[in-house]
Amino acid sequence: MTTKPIGLYVHTPLCVRKCNYCDFCSYPVSESAWREEYINTLCKEIDSYKDRGLSVDTVFFGGGTPSLLSSFEFDKICRHINSAFGLSADAEFSIEANPKTLTKENLSAYISCGVNRISMGVQSIHENELKILGRIHGFADVSESVELIRSCGIGNLNLDLMYGIPEQTIESFSETIDTIFEFSPEHLSLYGLILEEGTPFWEKRNKLRIPEEDVECDMYFMALNKLYKRGYRHYEISNYSKEGHECRHNLKYWQNEEFVGVGVSAYSYLDGMRYGNSSDVSEYLSENGETYKYSEEIDTEALAYEYVMLRLRLRDGFSLTDYKTKFGKDFITADRRSRLDELVSFGYVELAGDRIKLSDKGFYISNRILTELL
Repeated sequence: MTTKPIGLYVHTPLCVRKCNYCDFCSYPVSESAWREEYINTLCKEIDSYKDRGLSVDTVFFGGGTPSLLSSFEFDKICRHINSAFGLSADAEFSIEANPKTLTKENLSAYISCGVNRISMGVQSIHENELKILGRIHGFADVSESVELIRSCGIGNLNLDLMYGIPEQTIESFSETIDTIFEFSPEHLSLYGLILEEGTPFWEKRNKLRIPEEDVECDMYFMALNKLYKRGYRHYEISNYSKEGHECRHNLKYWQNEEFVGVGVSAYSYLDGMRYGNSSDVSEYLSENGETYKYSEEIDTEALAYEYVMLRLRLRDGFSLTDYKTKFGKDFITADRRSRLDELVSFGYVELAGDRIKLSDKGFYISNRILTELL
């Protein structure tokens, strides 16, 4: 059984409406007659971890839109968390928020329950780009929410931004970056738009005026240079932070550490097993929070694969010695050496002493590089 503190992820599938690019497990509030039942089932699932001696040092409420949770609902969930898990005094406690749904009342309630980090989806400062994405907020809502967050004493703020948006230009993305700097966020997440099957964007993918690949590449490097000049560290493919403000919860995923996920579509990695809840809310509710859609034991070969795939998402990469100690074999085999040398020569991969890692250039095409190496 694990003794090291783990992470806890809580999925909130409520949203005002689905964004045009979103393939996450979420449902509009107007269609969620099961809301109260979901909260009760979620709490029962949390209770199922009682008496297992698990200690938690990161909590992350994701969604959907967790900032749609009422003060009562959030407090109820947190009381069950505190009862089922030992929560570290210095725990990082994050909640995702939409600028349109954050109020002084619910933010105060979240903070009173221990929240000390807010992750807010901004995406763009431009109204036309927000409308294309299907976002419910405008830039004025962002400004008001940041002011509210700061006035309530939150000193750890992440803002999500997106590039490659239909009709976005490198100039408009530059304006978004420069304007966001005025809020002095401790953390920024920058995501390139991906057209996911089943989304409205996917359905009209041939009609969207998406920036060309070389323009999107320029957007990435333009943002990177701006962020470096402002003192942000590119510590993970899509994430940048001021010193000491890396997202501790997400680092658990990327460092193959253990975590528990509760709620519809959530998954866990605990005691060498991976568990996953159903992504269908009706199935999740019928399971009453006590059974899983699937479970699998992770063998050594799969662990080695995941170790490389996840660690190379991090700027620091991984130690070749650590890899051999964990898995009893060398990562740089004769078969892999020529491909690796080529990637190094092109500046995509860096070999520094005992460590292998991707460069900023390599981060941009990380999927292709991982295909080469794995």
